[in-house]
Amino acid sequence: MTVKDALLKTLEEIGKPSISQDITKYILENNIYAFDGLTPDATVSALLGDFIRKNDTRVGRTKKGRSYYYYLTKNETLNNIIEVATEEKMEVNINNNINFSERDLHPLFVSYLKSKSIFAKTILHEESKNSKDDTQKWAHPDIIGVKFVKLKSDISVKLLKTLEKKDSCEIISYELKKEINSDTELKKCYFQAVSNSSWANRGYLVAFEIDDRLKEEIERLNKAFGIGVIKLHANPFESEVLFSSSYRDLDYQTIDKLCHINTKYKDFIEQIEKILNAEDRHLNNSLNELGGKCDSVYEKEEEIIQYCKGKNIPYEQE
Repeated sequence: MTVKDALLKTLEEIGKPSISQDITKYILENNIYAFDGLTPDATVSALLGDFIRKNDTRVGRTKKGRSYYYYLTKNETLNNIIEVATEEKMEVNINNNINFSERDLHPLFVSYLKSKSIFAKTILHEESKNSKDDTQKWAHPDIIGVKFVKLKSDISVKLLKTLEKKDSCEIISYELKKEINSDTELKKCYFQAVSNSSWANRGYLVAFEIDDRLKEEIERLNKAFGIGVIKLHANPFESEVLFSSSYRDLDYQTIDKLCHINTKYKDFIEQIEKILNAEDRHLNNSLNELGGKCDSVYEKEEEIIQYCKGKNIPYEQE
């Protein structure tokens, strides 16, 4: 049988709404299907989501808390849904102390950026001068990134660097939040991103959870102030740019101020300048040096799943 056939058979035998991890466990324990890869959890989660995305009427889904529960629609009953709600309530009561921090999301987000050819570095406000001043949190971003323009012709690259060196790259500012669930939270987070990104070519507000009801207000703010919005997923490579940021010229006075208050920010900017002025024979070495200053990233899905489990970050693909 195919994997999807195995999923349908498992949902039939379980007989109640279940999360993907429990479905995977049931398949493995009962030898219903032999997976080829090393991450059956990820395969099951992706294919369950596939039923929903393709509007396959055989499988239904309900969300309780941060988890999705899947079931066969032919077995859908009010009692099943009530049972899910009861189980979820018990789980929350037992595990209400289990949580993850905002900074636990950084490795996931920089992994996403790396997949987009963006070099990225976390900038800690507590390492800045006058770090005890709360206003420093609004002085510089959580993460700084840079993306270099890639042209196919070496001649085009040389011409760009000679005539318009500033256009050889984009420097990007990111403000990362765990969740945005209310209009008040949105305004505070958005204008923190506006403040922290005023110096950069582009600025983004990033969040792991964003209430869908805020989309219209986010769109209005984006049109008015130009800060883009990204929804981060536990599988970072599925993250979504909800609204793109507007491009603007660099603010060199603010960059100079930030270099003065944070040495890691200064090192990152200095490395960008070094790359822009590097001779062709030294360019790769300069890029590798910049890569060494960036945050570590995950490239394999198995590593990401293990990281999320260790940090209690819900890894449930939609």
